[in-house]
Amino acid sequence: MSFNVKLIDLLKTDHNLVDDEGELLLAAVQDRAWKIDHDLVKLLLSDEEIKAKFFDEIEKHWIFNVNTFLDYISQKNFLDNSYTRFKNRIGLTIDGKYLRERGDVSLVWPYKDTILEGGQTKEEEKRKEIFFNEVLAQDEISRLLDPKVLTNFTRYTARGKEKVKDFKRDENGVIRENLILKGNNLLALHTLKTQFRGQVKLIYIDPPYNTGGDTFGYNDNFNHSSWLTFMKNRLEIAREILSSDGSIWINIGDDESHYLKVVCDDVFGRESYVTNVVWRSTDNSNNDVKQFSVDHNSILVYSKNPDWTTNRLVPTDAQTSHFKNPDNDPRGPHFDGNPISSPHYRANLVYDVKSPQGKIIKPPKNGWRWSKAKMKEKIESGEIRFSKDGSRLFRRTYLRELKGLPPSSLWADLDVTGHNRQAKYEQKNLFPEAEKEDWFQTPKPEKLIKYIFDIATKEGDLVLDFFMGSGTTAAVAHKMQRQYIAVEQMDYIEVITIPRLLRVVGSTATKKGKMFEEIDFDQGGISESVGWKSGGDFIYCEMMKYNEAFMERIQAAENSKVLLKIWQEMAEGSFLNWYVNPEVPEEAAKDFEALGKEDGGFEKQKHLLASLLDKNQLYVNYSEMDDALFKVSKEDKELNRKFYG
Repeated sequence: MSFNVKLIDLLKTDHNLVDDEGELLLAAVQDRAWKIDHDLVKLLLSDEEIKAKFFDEIEKHWIFNVNTFLDYISQKNFLDNSYTRFKNRIGLTIDGKYLRERGDVSLVWPYKDTILEGGQTKEEEKRKEIFFNEVLAQDEISRLLDPKVLTNFTRYTARGKEKVKDFKRDENGVIRENLILKGNNLLALHTLKTQFRGQVKLIYIDPPYNTGGDTFGYNDNFNHSSWLTFMKNRLEIAREILSSDGSIWINIGDDESHYLKVVCDDVFGRESYVTNVVWRSTDNSNNDVKQFSVDHNSILVYSKNPDWTTNRLVPTDAQTSHFKNPDNDPRGPHFDGNPISSPHYRANLVYDVKSPQGKIIKPPKNGWRWSKAKMKEKIESGEIRFSKDGSRLFRRTYLRELKGLPPSSLWADLDVTGHNRQAKYEQKNLFPEAEKEDWFQTPKPEKLIKYIFDIATKEGDLVLDFFMGSGTTAAVAHKMQRQYIAVEQMDYIEVITIPRLLRVVGSTATKKGKMFEEIDFDQGGISESVGWKSGGDFIYCEMMKYNEAFMERIQAAENSKVLLKIWQEMAEGSFLNWYVNPEVPEEAAKDFEALGKEDGGFEKQKHLLASLLDKNQLYVNYSEMDDALFKVSKEDKELNRKFYG
């Protein structure tokens, strides 16, 4: 056998590299080679002769020589294609790769490859561009993304607060605690990856939609390119945290959904795209609009593994209403009409079927769904039946054999997935004493999250939400016995999110006039449908602030005099940018005071002071925990060492 034939035969064993007729798709091979696809590399390594041709051995490691491989399969005698090499050589290239050999489409925008550390505070919202690190050396990026020191550990139970002394772990050493982490979510994700890389079964996020019209605490008015970078940075590290059989669900509006789809294709791989769920998010249309009433959100779904599958869902009465038993079949209600043709052409599936009446039934274009032997079995079992005149056959499906249905990509049943107004009712019931302006403005209904968990998780799975908001994901995970990690930067975590979870856990007390203790817990949302009766616990902690504390003081300052004092303290006890004089010269102080007297001067002073701080030092790095400058307590040091293992 020639080397060419051996290579082609080997490549054909991967069904992703052949067409419906079993012929090799050269473009698919080239595309996977450019991506250094692991399955392709393993396939080539499986044959010693092929391995010797396309791999170099360096200190007992085999290195794929992708250029040699691509050059070989592009030559004129490969696949007997005399045009291939010539067409490629005159083609356009990107980074030296021929467009004909590339199967990817990329969205490009300004600052795409930078790190956008910016969070969601109002100070950051005022920036036209919030790239804290537009041009960073690699060591500065590493410093920025280093795991952070965690502090203020508190365990919440139905009995109240408890000190955290240790962390429960499974047999593989993975932490098995419900965790709420306060801090910038990009830095939090890089902190979490040390313990949870490849462990999270499901990520659900409801990020800022970049509409400019929201009134809640996030910075929801990013410049378009800033928003794309903001999301890309977070999705890249989220992918590392996702398990090999995991999926990510991103709730998004129309303004950015199509751009986000292309970014996700780039981060997760287009082959890992699952679907775009259309969720009817409102129970009433907007009759005042001049064009369309937008009554839906999109939920982009991606998997870590292209072979990922969903759980089967228990069918509703509406979904089984077509199952009848008009002929009193002893097996019960049934449905006649499911497909019996093959979705793809296969020669062994093309054959004639003879009916009991003696008529010959020709196969569909691609052939039958099963082999000849399997078809005979199904006819004998009664699953495949014939029409009265014997001219056609059909498949009978019994209700009792229905193990569940795949989920639809259209979620329009408000009783199943809820709607936004329902989510606000849930919030109102949880906090009846709160003023309306204190409510979280964009919560998601518990039914929606439950439906997602039903599709993609089981009890005990780990779920992550790094745009925690009002805490719906964590609340539903707690009630459904999923382990959860949630991240939030905004201060409403202390007045809305944590109190909400405390009501889920419940609290025990002896009510006035009662003899025994009773437990008060959240009985709204999905509580009744999942049989929630309170219990469990969660750990709250924060990333330890350093320069971030100064950022918060700058934003909270009420006058220029306070800002000047903060500047003086910054000079003594913070990390300033490398170009900033660590002292406060008298002339500079006078210029600062003069700036405050200009139109909008107070806001300009705030912006100026914020720009002086080194954003790589917003939080304390774990690697610098023992530096006396940061004053990390002995107790926090011990807990951090236990957390990081």
